[in-house]
Amino acid sequence: MAERARRLSGVPDTPAEPAPDPAALLHRVARGDESAFERLYDAVSGPVFGLVRRIVRDPAQSEEVTQEVMLELWRTAARYSPDRGSAMTWVMTLAHRRAVDRVRSAQSATDREDRAHRQEAARPFDEVAEQVSTRLEYEQVRRCLGSLTELQRESVELAYYKGLTYREVSELLGTPLGTIKTRLRDGLIRMRDCLGVAR
Repeated sequence: MAERARRLSGVPDTPAEPAPDPAALLHRVARGDESAFERLYDAVSGPVFGLVRRIVRDPAQSEEVTQEVMLELWRTAARYSPDRGSAMTWVMTLAHRRAVDRVRSAQSATDREDRAHRQEAARPFDEVAEQVSTRLEYEQVRRCLGSLTELQRESVELAYYKGLTYREVSELLGTPLGTIKTRLRDGLIRMRDCLGVAR
């Protein structure tokens, strides 16, 4: 633990030792040199942690992201090219990307949880409101149907609730088609007025 803290803080073992060249170390790490990786870790983990901590804020997550960056360096050291800038700039760019990705990921998770929470909180009220509204509409339609004459109500129920055509209603009731149309028209006008539907 002390060793890890020392590495993350960037405090070198022996101050007299010359600072290693990150570019040279990256080239050796690209060839699989573990001792070069240890030296690279010692050289860059402190600055990487400092940058990540400024972006991520949370200490534990900052340590995780720093470890991810170091693992990425081990895996992708061969991608470093001196033509694109200094080794330290390349390392810090990787660190910055990782830190920003972590913040975005955390924000997305928070946003998803907030949306889920809002939907959960709103759902019971919406369901109750919808049930009440449906029940009120049903009662109002029933009351308005009750205001029709028996012949009008019978024609309306057959045509609109049973789905029969005007001709089928006419045949079923043994009543001329014109009479059925008149009953339906008059019944629907009374229903519209009763329900307060605008013309």
